[in-house]
Amino acid sequence: MNPGVQLRRVRERLGLTFRDVEQASYELASQRGHREFVVRISRLADIENRGVVPSLHKLYSLCVIYHLDPRQVCRWYNVPLDDCFHDGVKLAAPRTHLVAPPTLLKLPLRLAPAFDPNRTALLSRLVERWGQLEATLFNGQSHYAYGYIGLSDRWMEPLIRPGGLVLVDTRLRQVHNSGWRNEHERPIYFVELRKEYRCSWCRKEAGRLILESHPLSPCPSQAWKSPEEAEVVGQVVGIAMRLVAT
Repeated sequence: MNPGVQLRRVRERLGLTFRDVEQASYELASQRGHREFVVRISRLADIENRGVVPSLHKLYSLCVIYHLDPRQVCRWYNVPLDDCFHDGVKLAAPRTHLVAPPTLLKLPLRLAPAFDPNRTALLSRLVERWGQLEATLFNGQSHYAYGYIGLSDRWMEPLIRPGGLVLVDTRLRQVHNSGWRNEHERPIYFVELRKEYRCSWCRKEAGRLILESHPLSPCPSQAWKSPEEAEVVGQVVGIAMRLVAT
């Protein structure tokens, strides 16, 4: 539907006349100290009936007066503000710079019946329905996967506590046996075994994948044939967890 028509329907549903909108925009312009917020009757008629695209200031005024979400109205005009960060990732710049954070984060709303909170698993395979949450994190790339740390999984405790969520970059699957200065720099991997998953430090030795637990963890290290018995899903690049047990 034409965005101008959609704006007209909202105005009419609210019982506002052209004169009402113009007067409200004058009040907003006075409050903000900028005349560009004014939406005159002739301009509003052009927006609704002739497909004229409102300027940023006038778009803001209409959203304020009609109590609309500016992102929704921008979508009417085929401007996907929520995808700005995602689209920008594909475009490089020659100099280092600050980047505006994304506005949305996917959040699991419903888990599959097979989900067992006591077992470590790839959350991406257990979520039946995802929702959107306003946030300053980003996970829109297909090479990222979520991992859930089981309540009985204490392999990396206290670095990663049971019940935490990890963000896994599936492109980073090569295991490094050295190259870090301390435990916080050492890569942590998400590993798929025959019937379960592990989240741990790893070493490669003569066709075997050595899964190493944190020194303070009660879990012993394990060795598996690789890739027959154990395969690296990816490297953990983000962690979300509680610092205090509830």
